Amino acid sequence: MTLRALQTLERHFWLGSWLRDRIARRREHASGPRHLLFALTDHWEPGWGDASRSVGDARVQAWADGYPALAAEFRDADGKPPRHSFFFPGEQYVPEWMDSLAKFTRRGLGEVELHLHHDGDSSAGVRRDIDAYVKTIGQHGHFSRDADGRPRFAFIHGNWCLSNARRDGKWCGVDDEVSLLFDAGCYADFTFPSAPDESQPRIVNSIYWPVGDLSRRRAYERGVRARVGEIMHDRILMIQGPLALGPHENRRVGLESGNLQASNPPSARRIRTWVEQEITIQGRPEWVFVKVYTHGAPEAQARAMLGEGVRAMHRELTTRYNDGKRWVLHYVTAREMYNVAMAALAGKSGDPGQYRDHVLRPPPAA
Repeated sequence: MTLRALQTLERHFWLGSWLRDRIARRREHASGPRHLLFALTDHWEPGWGDASRSVGDARVQAWADGYPALAAEFRDADGKPPRHSFFFPGEQYVPEWMDSLAKFTRRGLGEVELHLHHDGDSSAGVRRDIDAYVKTIGQHGHFSRDADGRPRFAFIHGNWCLSNARRDGKWCGVDDEVSLLFDAGCYADFTFPSAPDESQPRIVNSIYWPVGDLSRRRAYERGVRARVGEIMHDRILMIQGPLALGPHENRRVGLESGNLQASNPPSARRIRTWVEQEITIQGRPEWVFVKVYTHGAPEAQARAMLGEGVRAMHRELTTRYNDGKRWVLHYVTAREMYNVAMAALAGKSGDPGQYRDHVLRPPPAA
């Protein structure tokens, strides 16, 4: 075997888990219509590429102008429009940008969560930064709150390097990040999938609890699938998006990770692949969770995310996956997806749309 072939296999070590899971999940049968919980998570970075303030302002304005018009065209089974989760990088904080996103939240179009890039960091340093970012961003009405007023947030790690994932130690530096995030108020991580990046865990297409020593490097590598009746209150929940071999526009089969790009727009075939990964809570197969992601702020991506390709995706979702017989569609934010997952774990059943606020309330801006 050539070195190149070995390197290819190493990047796709998750394939064995994918094949085993596909076989196992076909044993779970759902009766009646199935409910599709659809979340669009965005690594939303107006300052991407070291952009100037004026460029960042223009990127934010493009969304302020284009997103409400797009969202107004579609509704799910609950009468909700597409609901976008803006994972904002704390290190790019600009007050006016957060105020712009708060307008979306007040209109029911989305919510803000935390995105973070860091490198060569320490546990104390990253905790200090997270606390500061949550405080400043939260002042604009973002993030859910506990009963005692403590902010709660979902998280996506910049460069996918959660818990010091890379062998060379770049883009993180903090082994105990999984446990640190929970202590800081994080309720769920939405970082993965990341294939073909080396940070990709062996666990795929799952909602799961990380187990073992959560202070160790790559603590997310070991976990138990979330199942009805079992809730772990002392750690974050890992919520993954779809990962598979699936159809691409320019070739027959390629890596499908739910990544919405201008170069690989959503399509009916891609949506079918996402759904077929059967990401569910064990014991609640009728609730199917699909979390896709994008980097929607830069110009080319914004045009794609606010244009015809995404409209075609929503037309497919609101027709084929919202016929009321085979499928019922629910657009959800990251927080709402977590709440529905927690409702399933607590044994709730029926219409998941009634559990959008099951554990965590909407942010103040809502």
